[in-house]
Amino acid sequence: MEETLHIPALDSANLAQVVAQALTRISSEMRPDVLAALQVALEKESQPRARQVLGMLIENAELAAAKRLPLCQDTGSVWVLLELGRSVNSGRPLAAPSDLFSQVDSTIRWVWREHRLRASLLEDALLDRTNSRDNTPAFTEISLKPEMLGARLTVMLKGGGSDNASMLAMLTPGEGWLAIHQLVINHVLSKAANACPPLVIGVGVGTTFDKVAGLAKQAMLRPIGAANPDARLAQMEQTLMAEINSSGIGPGGLGGETTALAVSIKTAPCHIASLPVAICLGCVATRAVSFQLTGEWM
Repeated sequence: MEETLHIPALDSANLAQVVAQALTRISSEMRPDVLAALQVALEKESQPRARQVLGMLIENAELAAAKRLPLCQDTGSVWVLLELGRSVNSGRPLAAPSDLFSQVDSTIRWVWREHRLRASLLEDALLDRTNSRDNTPAFTEISLKPEMLGARLTVMLKGGGSDNASMLAMLTPGEGWLAIHQLVINHVLSKAANACPPLVIGVGVGTTFDKVAGLAKQAMLRPIGAANPDARLAQMEQTLMAEINSSGIGPGGLGGETTALAVSIKTAPCHIASLPVAICLGCVATRAVSFQLTGEWM
């Protein structure tokens, strides 16, 4: 969900404060659109066990928010995306803005210590699998968006279970939508129960091998209920959603009519010889917030 936030300067100190504010909130608060979608699902669900699970998920979200406790025991890795529009004048060359995130890791250390969150990051995936003990480093990105005004900062907490259930494939161009459709269905049916459903599913199509996963993650951020601006993609999303929810996997993988709360597709250009596809599964504890940043620096 996106909010507008005024900051006096686009610098590392102010960005770190915004990240701290975001992490403090989303560690214990479910995305409002996800919570609303769960409540709608509960009203529509006909299976008693599924209704019980949905009710427990809603109660858990309400208790976590009220008591300022972690929404999930997996407090996730921290992903921060800063998008800079054409009106931004940060006072430093945008070609080398690495210092904009220089205080983020120290902010994460403070938040994890202050709120007693579980540290889940390792020193190195292959060479040193010891816990960093403070949930650092953050995974940060800066993207230039000339079509956009101002700046946007997105902060997400991504749990390991749902991340493990995501995937990427390089299809051949001739396979087209039918192959993408079958890929998504087969993957969700095989992984959904392990990713804490009901799911928020992002599908990215296009760009390159290294970029398409990010496209899928950005698709997952679209608010539930917000229509895809392309009617063709909106129809594809509805088709996938209906088939996934007819699978019977249901909330918690225990059966029912609500396996997914949303399916969002985001596409981009790609090479004529390629058809990159990524599927990003977000668990029921989808935790993210975006801020449209404003200030005199614009």
